[in-house]
Amino acid sequence: MSKRQKQYQTTREAIPAKKPFSRLKYFIFTSLGLLAILAMVFLIAKDKFFGAEKESSSIVQQAPPSESPTPDLFHRITQRAYAIDVLFHQEYNAEWEGANGAIGDAHLYAATGDQNLLSLYTNTYRLLDMHNGTWVDDRAWACLAEMYWWQVSGKKNTQWVEDARNRYLEAKHEGRLSHHDGFWSWYNYSPDVKSNFKIFTNSNMNQMAAVACWLFEATHEQQFFTDAMLVWNGDAKYPGVEKKFYRGKGIWKGNEGQAAFGKQFPWEGAGMCSIGVAMFRMTGEKKYKEIVAATAQRLMDPANGWVDSQDFYQLRMDGNGAFVHFILDAYQIAPDCLSDIPNKIEKMLEHVWTNHHGNALITLHRPIDDGIRNGWNPNGGEDGYKVDEVGTVHAQSQAVRAFGVFAYVLHEMKQKPRK
Repeated sequence: MSKRQKQYQTTREAIPAKKPFSRLKYFIFTSLGLLAILAMVFLIAKDKFFGAEKESSSIVQQAPPSESPTPDLFHRITQRAYAIDVLFHQEYNAEWEGANGAIGDAHLYAATGDQNLLSLYTNTYRLLDMHNGTWVDDRAWACLAEMYWWQVSGKKNTQWVEDARNRYLEAKHEGRLSHHDGFWSWYNYSPDVKSNFKIFTNSNMNQMAAVACWLFEATHEQQFFTDAMLVWNGDAKYPGVEKKFYRGKGIWKGNEGQAAFGKQFPWEGAGMCSIGVAMFRMTGEKKYKEIVAATAQRLMDPANGWVDSQDFYQLRMDGNGAFVHFILDAYQIAPDCLSDIPNKIEKMLEHVWTNHHGNALITLHRPIDDGIRNGWNPNGGEDGYKVDEVGTVHAQSQAVRAFGVFAYVLHEMKQKPRK
């Protein structure tokens, strides 16, 4: 062996030999590594899952925004209306609930020009196939859906006018327009009907007067003008609803009781706004505009106790889509004296969408499918029909109506900015 080889061998012998890495140690180190990774994942996710669950035991979690970030209110409301529409169209029925949603979609169509919506109510959920229901207000909503769609689609589809005309005249011939209580009004059933049903009138039933105004515009038949005037103003022998119930300064007073079973002004008179607007457009008489503006102004002033002082939602009543529509109808004919209305409606709808800014004790907006609750008080307890339902055809149709009509009003404000 050479001298260099001997030196190399001596050096190698001086280096301690490496011990073999046991399988047990390999398993231990691998397990520790996996545990460390799982611990990191847990720390990242715990606030999202466990923290949210803890919060939701007392309040409803604030809904995350489902639309693209934009400062434009019109686009935000429109996107939300479409989001609500998805579930409404799944739950749709051809009853009064479906009619309320169809009214909202008519306004959404007017704001967007979306031909899919027009096709939906022409071919799929045909307005002509809607049922008349039982109480006369069921028929009124169906007629109004047809007349709104007739208007926003260019007043070309006369089938809708003819169908609304037939529905209206059938109810009139049944005797549901009556003065049997000493004043002219529309009643849920004819006073002569032989049954155990309670016969009563309220502002919902008198939406048929608004239908009469629409039919007069479309057909120019005097009978519709006469009927509308009879309900509001009465005749030489019997008063109409203004003389019977209006107390001035936006105050309407009738029988009290539960909203659907006796109370004559379920929305504290808001329902008279749309009727008054229809009367104003038909006659041009200033008094209708003044009464409508005073009514909306009073109701939307929190000092009078009907709406919340911060977010302006109804404190004690459901039917929020109709309520929003009534108030916005008033705004459209009297924007100067009701200039605060759009801002108040914006706050109301934001309150619903965000579950009262994350502080609602009950679900107002269900983010997973954009289901909306029928009543909008974050603490619950409202009067009305199935106020606790979320995402049903009734609740969803009211939400579509609220967001759809507001989208239309915002569109009109952009097209015709106030001076």
